[in-house]
Amino acid sequence: MAKTKKTTEVVNTAVPAGYVPTLKKLYKDEIVPKLMKEFSYTTVMQVPKLVKITINQGVGDATGDKKLVEVAQQELSVIAGQKAVTTASRKDISNFKLRKGMPIGVKVTLRSTRMYEFLERLIRISLPRIRDFNGISEKMDGRGNYTLGIKEQIIFPEIDIDKISKILGMEITFVTTAKTDEEAHALLREFGLPFKKNNN
Repeated sequence: MAKTKKTTEVVNTAVPAGYVPTLKKLYKDEIVPKLMKEFSYTTVMQVPKLVKITINQGVGDATGDKKLVEVAQQELSVIAGQKAVTTASRKDISNFKLRKGMPIGVKVTLRSTRMYEFLERLIRISLPRIRDFNGISEKMDGRGNYTLGIKEQIIFPEIDIDKISKILGMEITFVTTAKTDEEAHALLREFGLPFKKNNN
């Protein structure tokens, strides 16, 4: 049988000197010129950029089993290629047996090289693995950012479906410098996010 240790050993690997992610090069060489033409920008500085990608994962059953948070942290670290951190409850909620400071989820924030690498894996490998996939919603947040909901972590090939203890969803938020939803949509579209066609 294959060893199970690899899931925690691929995190925070060093980036080779001079390495430029494919999507970073795409942004500079193709996306910037396209958006300058589409929105009639007068300078490159006006073209929106992707600043960071944050991934949040709530672990609803964590109040009864702290081990679930540890497992989720390991899985998200592998998916993101960077160590995830735990998120804690901000207040006591007796109905849910929740105490302030109790771990209830995990998150990770990706920037620069790891951000571009995760985005490329998401677009080219993970999203196409969703059963009956027909594109993602176009709904932005009104501030030039976009959040994508994923129902199952098993769409990521880094996760061994035979070893998971629980199916967990997550929210992936793309934070941009776009001033409007239209500009943010165009930026993410050019990166390759598969928005639904003719979405009402």
